[in-house]
Amino acid sequence: MGEPWALGPEAGFSLLLCSALLAVGCALGLRLGRGRSAVERWVLAWLCYDSLVHFVLEGAFVYLSIVGNVADSQGLIASLWKEYGKADTRWLYSDPTVVSLEILTVVLDGLLALVLIYAIVKEKYYRHFVQIVLCVCELYGCWMTFFPEWLVGSPNLNTSNWLYLWVYLVFFNGLWVLIPGLLLWQSWVELKKRDYQEATLAKKHK
Repeated sequence: MGEPWALGPEAGFSLLLCSALLAVGCALGLRLGRGRSAVERWVLAWLCYDSLVHFVLEGAFVYLSIVGNVADSQGLIASLWKEYGKADTRWLYSDPTVVSLEILTVVLDGLLALVLIYAIVKEKYYRHFVQIVLCVCELYGCWMTFFPEWLVGSPNLNTSNWLYLWVYLVFFNGLWVLIPGLLLWQSWVELKKRDYQEATLAKKHK
């Protein structure tokens, strides 16, 4: 049988902090997207949240992992990662693959998210190029975080607890699969539409 489900104070704090970052990200994104379509406003909300997670949460994880490890660290964000470490112990002891991916995620994905926010707000021509690159990076990060672990039987993953499996591992990581996938589809549709418009315009001028 699996472990009983219980929402302790550490789990409650972690979920509260993630909710606070989500609220701030949504507020920033919706403000930046004033006057735009509902879809674009929510894309901006996601990107603001995405960048906050990369810089605040994952940036702190990288720092803690470089100067020591999460398991021996103290503080509010260390407590959050200790809680997540109950689901995936690699995050507690500075697993080199995870830390390497997180360094790339913080630096590259975080900066790309900021560039994409700027490109959307200023309506830059390179918006969808950046969007595609960011989404591919996010999906690659998820793949390299979990697929090598699955190949060796997932010894570091705790799937016996409902909270750890469905909230920590599936839901929180699944967001960075589902939403980048939807944004890739949005870019595909938009680029296809532009190509059709350019082809139609070219035919008219023949």
